[in-house]
Amino acid sequence: MDLLESAPFNIGKHKIYEGVAGNLVAYACKISFQKGFEGYVAFTAKTKLIDHYVKTLGAYHFKNQRMLIDTPAARILVEKYFKV
Repeated sequence: MDLLESAPFNIGKHKIYEGVAGNLVAYACKISFQKGFEGYVAFTAKTKLIDHYVKTLGAYHFKNQRMLIDTPAARILVEKYFKV
């Protein structure tokens, strides 16, 4: 994945939808499992959101702005957002 971004109307206190980014990342993890990559997903994060992704997605801060979601974190996300 490349940069994760929310639509302008879905940012901050007055956002319309909850959990959109988590749902999209969970979908990427689900596809990774289906393709035989054990749920691994890497992506580039905006610097100010790195800590947020560590806390909310279970991602690891790998290098610079690169983030990684491994198998255990991917499994948690897929089970949270999809009926498996």
